Amino acid sequence: MGERICILDFGAQYTQLIARRVREAGVYAEIRPFSTDVAHLRAMAGIILSGGPCSIYDEGAPRLDPAVLSLTRADGRPMPVLGICYGLQAMAHLEGGTVAAADHREFGRTVLIVDQESGLLAGVPAGSHVWMSHGDALTTVPPGYEVLAHTANAPVAAVRSRALPHYGVQFHPEVVHTDHGALILQNFAHHICGCSKRWSSASFVEQKTREIREMVGDEQVILGLSGGVDSSVAAALLHQAIGDQLTCIFVNNGLLRKGEWESVQQTFRDHFKIRLQAIDASSRFLERLRGVADPERKRVIIGNTFVEVFDEATEAIADALGRTPRFLAQGTLYPDVIESVSVQGPSATIKTHHNVGGLPDKHRFTILEPLCELFKDEVRSIGRLLGLDAAILGRHPFPGPGLAVRVLGPVEASYLALLREADAIFIEELHRHGLYDQVWQAFAVLLPVQSVGVMGDMRTYENVCALRAVTSLDGMTADWARLPHAFLSHVSSRIVNEVRGINRVAYDISSKPPATIEWE
Repeated sequence: MGERICILDFGAQYTQLIARRVREAGVYAEIRPFSTDVAHLRAMAGIILSGGPCSIYDEGAPRLDPAVLSLTRADGRPMPVLGICYGLQAMAHLEGGTVAAADHREFGRTVLIVDQESGLLAGVPAGSHVWMSHGDALTTVPPGYEVLAHTANAPVAAVRSRALPHYGVQFHPEVVHTDHGALILQNFAHHICGCSKRWSSASFVEQKTREIREMVGDEQVILGLSGGVDSSVAAALLHQAIGDQLTCIFVNNGLLRKGEWESVQQTFRDHFKIRLQAIDASSRFLERLRGVADPERKRVIIGNTFVEVFDEATEAIADALGRTPRFLAQGTLYPDVIESVSVQGPSATIKTHHNVGGLPDKHRFTILEPLCELFKDEVRSIGRLLGLDAAILGRHPFPGPGLAVRVLGPVEASYLALLREADAIFIEELHRHGLYDQVWQAFAVLLPVQSVGVMGDMRTYENVCALRAVTSLDGMTADWARLPHAFLSHVSSRIVNEVRGINRVAYDISSKPPATIEWE
């Protein structure tokens, strides 16, 4: 992780994909707001300017700091820069090029005609497809720049500076629809930035283990264990680094899935040789959530109560160990951080995640987030390296606030009971039909509406359940899963027949974006 490429985010839909593709090339990438101070950027091996939804001429459009284009690296050499779509236009505009509304807007796949095959486009064959998504285009290249490629509708599809390692592409190399986009980003990372392939699961574990030991010293660490992939991998990594200095606490907040309270205790007492303290605080959480419908308030209440329970548990642990734990570890992932902190400053936060939101400003723990630089698939790779069971690593993501954000509206014990049963049926049938591992995430949602139904000769007026299943690589973008109609019919029939209180089942066919995966 010593060699880093920084992606300056101008609000692009695909920014996270850029980071993933660079990491897949064996180079660590991090995402920062476009307004990041250039002092931070000098330590980077290279900079990528993301796309964005704006025109550079829009009022309030994000602006590229001109100092970025005159940066030198720590080794004294000019900083390599790659502009993608809006990033290209922002860079070219500052350098004296002309950006204008395109005569023919390009959205979708188009053939790339390569004019110069060396450097950024080395190895990209003639006639390959790229993914375009732009209304404006670079019509005149800046002085000292030259065209590397074009398309039928865009005379400037890729450029480079003759004097500096500055490049730009009008298309999106990070998406799978660009045939050789991964190669283009590899060329930038390896040949233009000079990075070697040092980023891997093994290198991460080695470095993070060392960092944890240095940070923790001889202090004690407590970890909120949910039994999901993130907290499980965090527990295994921490235990490898500090051994018995780690104590895991599993809290029943009353918002767990069916059978989870029992199964998590059994799994981690058998699988890990780690101290595990299980606390049933369900009545406290549910009492404080009574009547609360706003999802952000739910998250804050759950987060605050979670810390309060931890404080009490910490006292018991301190008494047993003879010292108070200093660190609170969490399984926060990189998408949690990105979605919870608006990378553009003035733009709206999508939602506050439990792992990074809800904590009071003043608490006595130092937060330790060993996985906060990783995407979900990277976490699973780390888990396999640490020897975790496939059944643990294969579990679908589960939100920190639990079923509180899957019961839409006020959280009541009776609603949770209905949702648990419906969700359990859905997951059971996915396993039974061999579909569970084919989707990224699947769950049931209880809607805050009731509908009329007929069961036998009786009229019913009961709750509506929605089923959600998506396919994804990392949760940053997702598509609804095309589950077989016969399967959905079977699941719907089971839920309506077996769960008293639900008489209608719907299937969510929304993708992310524009929707999020969770409903709240």
